[in-house]
Amino acid sequence: MPISTIRRSYSAARRRGSPSRPSTSRQTAASGALGDTEHLWPDIARAFGWVHRAAHIIKNTGALPAPAVARRLDGLCGAMSRHRARAGGLCEAVGHFLKVTRSYRPGLFHCHTVADLPGTNNALEGLFGSYRYCQRRTTGRRAASSATVVSGPARLVAWVVSRLAPLEAADLAGVDRTRWLALRADIRARRLQRTRGSRFRRDPQAYLRSLEDQYAAAR
Repeated sequence: MPISTIRRSYSAARRRGSPSRPSTSRQTAASGALGDTEHLWPDIARAFGWVHRAAHIIKNTGALPAPAVARRLDGLCGAMSRHRARAGGLCEAVGHFLKVTRSYRPGLFHCHTVADLPGTNNALEGLFGSYRYCQRRTTGRRAASSATVVSGPARLVAWVVSRLAPLEAADLAGVDRTRWLALRADIRARRLQRTRGSRFRRDPQAYLRSLEDQYAAAR
């Protein structure tokens, strides 16, 4: 919002002379504050316009495919990187926004690829935060548990469902066995991959020799 718009709104409120009109000292303070910060508003308006545009692209009201959304966001971020000096005093803030966007980019477009998958928002972030809090209280660890990475598709969903309503034996008995077996196989594969990585980090030479021996035995 331009500073001139704020000034006009403030002047209109003073002319109306409503009973809630601020005192003379408050009017003077507000006028002085507007004057003191007037030079900051162009930078704020430009940076806000960029961020608002990024939010509009990610929201994807036009229901574009995920690759198109990614290209549009990449184009905007490229323009912001080239012209961030135009943000003046907010140049560093724009740089931080670009850094965080690059960090989160791999997970920004899944909701445009998978049907009915909600986009990340404050409520979803709060949900994961609550889960991490319960994990810390249970395990005593401040860092996130590795079990979340391995068993997250089962543990996280079970935690969310159990908060909505108590689970009964009938709920467990009604599970699709085929999907249950597929989920167990996926978790088992995740656990095996993590175990192999741990063995390699503990003793890379021994791990590689074991692979060589397995390969030689299979020939």
